Amino acid sequence: MKKNHREEGQTPEASEGARRATGEASGVAPDGRGRFSAQRKWEAVERLLRGESEEEVSRGLSVTASTLATWRDTALLSAIASLKVREPDAKDEETQRLKAKIGELSMENELLYEKVHKMEAKHPLLMRRLRP
Repeated sequence: MKKNHREEGQTPEASEGARRATGEASGVAPDGRGRFSAQRKWEAVERLLRGESEEEVSRGLSVTASTLATWRDTALLSAIASLKVREPDAKDEETQRLKAKIGELSMENELLYEKVHKMEAKHPLLMRRLRP
């Protein structure tokens, strides 16, 4: 049986989920466009990196300073990780080619073993002749 919020002594607003001090539901952007997209989060981080104060940005977007700090830290960690990637060189290409060749030969080998076992199961010792 579904419980009614009035039976529990709650207001309708309390049963709908968390709300901000501004009356907006959590996870909803101040302009009502829903959650913040990655692009909108990046724009907020850019504002912080350009020197705008955390307080101004958080007020303008109606998010907490800790949320902004999390977005900034995540963006910076991602940037650092992307800089660690090195460009592939001729050695890497040769390694990839050789690994592919090993894979092909391994599969071919397995298929040949399977074929031999099937042949031996049908005619064991057929090819052998006894010597007089």
